[in-house]
Amino acid sequence: MSRTLVIGDIHGGFKALKQILERAVVTENDQLIFLGDYVDGWSESSQIIQFLIELSEKQKCIFIKGNHDAWCEDWLAFGQNPDVWLFNGGKKTVESYAGYSLEDLDIHLEFFQRMKNYHIDEQNRLFIHAGYASMHGPEKEVYSSNYRWDRTLWETAVAMDKKLNKNSELYPKRLLLYKEIFIGHTPTIEIGIKIPANKANIWNMDTGAAYTGSLSIMDIDTKQFWQSDPLPSLYPNENGRN
Repeated sequence: MSRTLVIGDIHGGFKALKQILERAVVTENDQLIFLGDYVDGWSESSQIIQFLIELSEKQKCIFIKGNHDAWCEDWLAFGQNPDVWLFNGGKKTVESYAGYSLEDLDIHLEFFQRMKNYHIDEQNRLFIHAGYASMHGPEKEVYSSNYRWDRTLWETAVAMDKKLNKNSELYPKRLLLYKEIFIGHTPTIEIGIKIPANKANIWNMDTGAAYTGSLSIMDIDTKQFWQSDPLPSLYPNENGRN
């Protein structure tokens, strides 16, 4: 049986990625959807990108681009390394690329360039890194940066009255566009949740792997999920983004 599995923000935690793939017993029959932010934080960002390139040659993978990936792409393409990126985990990413040949750097750059802004499957489920502001969905988004930066979609779902009916005029129109929405970007640990969090029809898969949390993978049909050990325990001599 093939499954579709969705994976949250990894942030350089290669050990955690290997753990969840093993714990979920992922096979080449499974489709994997990665929600972005592969880099920045722990020390193995470049190793993750190399692994994902090779993984995508063996099985179907969909790679969504996160805000940290866009920063890394700009660095690989143009040598841009703004302080805000370096301060937010980019320094560890740059260090992880020490010793790479120009040819290998170009291969990694092409991988970042091929990443998708979002993906909509045949069951009208949306996969996006952060969110969107347009009432008509990401296809009509005026500012493409919202794909990678918007937090209002998640904040709206978190703040909603749980008793609000979908037929109500007060129900957020953005949430009615899709059967389900899978996001990362905003750590669930910020609201005291350590596992994939469901609010309205949104599933937030960023369980704080960049900080003190774990990396998560979930079967989008059954909602069964698996998690890595907390990242600080896998990288005891590092700070991640803490």
